[in-house]
Amino acid sequence: MKQLDGQSLYYAFVAGANAVLQQRDYLNRINVFPIADGDTGSNLVFTMRAIVDDASVFDTAKQTMDSISDAALVGARGNSGIIFAQFVRGLSAGLEDVKDISVEDFVTAVKKAVPYAYEAVANPTEGTILTVMHDWADSLGQLNERAKDFEDLLSQSMGAVLASLEDTPNKLRVLKKASVVDSGAKGFFHFLEGFLRFVKEGPTVAVVEGAGVVELDVEEHYSLVDEDIPYRYCTEALLTGQALSTDEVKSVLQDLGDSLIVAGGDRKIRIHMHTNEPETLMLRLRSVGSIAQQKVDDMQRQSDVIHRRKAAVALVTDSIADIPQELVDQQQIHMVPLNVMMEGSAYVDRLTITSSTIYTLLDGMDEYPTSSQPNGKTVEQMFAFLAKHYDSIIVLSVSQGLSGTFQTFTNAAKRLQEQDVHIGVIDSRLNSGAQGLVAAKAAEAIADGCGHDEAIGMIEEWIAKSKIFVSVHTLKYMLRSGRVSSAMAVAAKILNLKPVVSLDEQGKGSIFGKAFSAKGNTKLIQRTVQRIFQQQGIQDYCVVHASAPERAQEYARIFTDMTGRAPKYIMDVSAITALSAGIGSTGIALITE
Repeated sequence: MKQLDGQSLYYAFVAGANAVLQQRDYLNRINVFPIADGDTGSNLVFTMRAIVDDASVFDTAKQTMDSISDAALVGARGNSGIIFAQFVRGLSAGLEDVKDISVEDFVTAVKKAVPYAYEAVANPTEGTILTVMHDWADSLGQLNERAKDFEDLLSQSMGAVLASLEDTPNKLRVLKKASVVDSGAKGFFHFLEGFLRFVKEGPTVAVVEGAGVVELDVEEHYSLVDEDIPYRYCTEALLTGQALSTDEVKSVLQDLGDSLIVAGGDRKIRIHMHTNEPETLMLRLRSVGSIAQQKVDDMQRQSDVIHRRKAAVALVTDSIADIPQELVDQQQIHMVPLNVMMEGSAYVDRLTITSSTIYTLLDGMDEYPTSSQPNGKTVEQMFAFLAKHYDSIIVLSVSQGLSGTFQTFTNAAKRLQEQDVHIGVIDSRLNSGAQGLVAAKAAEAIADGCGHDEAIGMIEEWIAKSKIFVSVHTLKYMLRSGRVSSAMAVAAKILNLKPVVSLDEQGKGSIFGKAFSAKGNTKLIQRTVQRIFQQQGIQDYCVVHASAPERAQEYARIFTDMTGRAPKYIMDVSAITALSAGIGSTGIALITE
């Protein structure tokens, strides 16, 4: 094979993708750099799958390579996946507008691609995929004049690639300590193996199989590395626009963390970064372009599961449950974020958008944000990860009467139950602070040694004893979110009505009462809670609010005087709850004796 046309080029990438897929689990196991989060193989497979699924074959090799480059950038995942996508973009940029690629054309393009990959990384580190790319390009340059065809060129270069891969532990101390080669570099090596296999044998496999659900199998080598994680969240985004600048993106983000990779060009940019401030990161990107995609992984929680698991039962809830982060961390509660659909992008509830921020943006938006349930594949991936490290899983969902999240959890659980995973999903029939209180009590019981079935029984009892009463300060936001009709909103404004919202026994929202002022609502809630306290007693309670800290403190004083004890916690609600409750809303959630 002396030339590659558009079709051959595409199938060569497919063959490389399949080779990476076959090594996915092993690549996950040896992933220790930059963070030992065990997902390099999975991220590379997602990136490769995007190429296979979304790239198109054109008449010319250049057009096909441009399509492959665009698909790789849009679908890139993880540190190595984004570096690979940028390398592919460099390949595309390095090709002349030719119908077929010669050996010389290919070598020239690879040599031009390497600087693209290095430039994408804010602080390039040798001993990684970058080094192997560089050494491969050098080898191709030396072989160019004497190689007879593509098979000869690639076959002879693989020795240099293997030597470079095997040398990565000598360049990167963390690899030597774990006795592994760099995972991303090894993934690139296998991609080249698959590419070469196509050159030798032709398109024996046309699609990447089995790349849908990612199962993180990281225990073997992850146990070798228990390190401090300075930046908790692995954060990624795809930025779109006109005249975008990778240098500008690097400039606005560089102080927020490490492992910054910025790949792409003037219309699309893919960003990867480890940070403790994913919300700030997204807000800064919002000022540069339109955020088409975003993703956040909690690396600290993944590490805690593997190295510092506190119980045999995993407790999962969703981001509608209002629980302080310190309690979530202390009790190792696993939280699945819902999404806030805003300006064409799915922001991650509590991570890339919070209630305090969303109110500063709302009045400037033509279209009111909406909520959406978690992605089913993402949930299934999380459950599969937990199943590898816990004896069983209990999932406490926001009320089925308020969200489709319960069904998403149930569907994901069924697929794992078919693999004999012990997992139970509970409809809390609650939301906000009430759901959070039940989750917190469940986590405490599990930490004290409560088993799976016993914990489920206790959770069901607490759910039946839970109540929440929220004073809505204004119906403006409920109207914009579609929670109330315009007629009701107008009438409420004329009469100055302030509703008190609660949940019925089926977990659906209901108007509990109305007053003509916020003070009147407070008295109504106070009388209601006083009656409950006198007749049933109160085990636990918390105060939640939507950017109303002063009213929340007033509630805390009232109910501390009433019950003789302070609330378990006081906190802002999630961004999704804030959208419907509206700024100034304040409530109390409680569990009776």
